Amino acid sequence: MTKIAVIDYGMGNLHSVSKALEEVATTEEIIVTSDPETIKRADKIVLPGVGAIKDCLEAFSDDLRSVTLELIRDKPTLAICVGMQMLLESSEENGGVKCLNVLDGRIVKIPASKDIKIPHMGWNKINFLSDHFLWSNIPNNSFFYFVHSYCCLSSCDAISETTHGANLISALGKDNIFAVQFHPEKSQNLGLQLYKNFLDWSV
Repeated sequence: MTKIAVIDYGMGNLHSVSKALEEVATTEEIIVTSDPETIKRADKIVLPGVGAIKDCLEAFSDDLRSVTLELIRDKPTLAICVGMQMLLESSEENGGVKCLNVLDGRIVKIPASKDIKIPHMGWNKINFLSDHFLWSNIPNNSFFYFVHSYCCLSSCDAISETTHGANLISALGKDNIFAVQFHPEKSQNLGLQLYKNFLDWSV
């Protein structure tokens, strides 16, 4: 049986993410865990995150961070919202923090504009920049649900963008890692489709 580890580092919408995964799972076992040994035995990894990035990084204990960084370089990994941001190089949130430096890009405040509201909250379209298995059965320009005030504006790993005043990176992909700024678990049927695609993804 395929085991999916949803990493519990004390932050993140673990319940809604795990319930969404369970809804689309067939034979997969969904495990919410902070135990490094359990994570090592998992076949795939989900890294969620909500709130301030400094709080998320500080809650990520050294042992848990070490095993996560080791495993996400090889195992299929889905990172969500602040989980995605933590994988980048740095963030200017909370006065500036160093991130995990797994993916290309930096996090900045969403550029202010009289035509938009910050935080970026609600439904918005994603525009595919490149093909990916996790886009299977998801049409280009589909709507997903966002909640964030900080964003990535440029990355060589970008695979979709979303316009909210400026063009923001809404998904990143590199090798076995797929990371999204939006919340699939809040995005109804298409969000469930993305989770199903992740469960079906072979790297």
